[in-house]
Amino acid sequence: MRIWLSVLAVTVVSWLMKASAPLIIGGRKLPPAAVRMTALTAPVLLAGLIVTEIGGEGWREVDWTQLAGVGTAGGLCLAKVPMLPAVGGGIVVTAVVRLSFG
Repeated sequence: MRIWLSVLAVTVVSWLMKASAPLIIGGRKLPPAAVRMTALTAPVLLAGLIVTEIGGEGWREVDWTQLAGVGTAGGLCLAKVPMLPAVGGGIVVTAVVRLSFG
């Protein structure tokens, strides 16, 4: 029962935090620096999750084939290739590296 109360408490606090920003800011516009910073939070968090997932605990479980595939997909995205072909390219590179080097 205690776990459900904890989940409920975290949910309510999350909702209150999300609702507080519009109440505090009101109709004012955020400075451009704040808008740029908040726009970058999602990609930075996603990059951090990808890096920690590929590296494993203490970077002892690095799968270099996955690293090559993610690097390829990232490079293709930087080259303005649409997301689906970029991910497909990463998958193909990962498969080729795994077949080539075991």
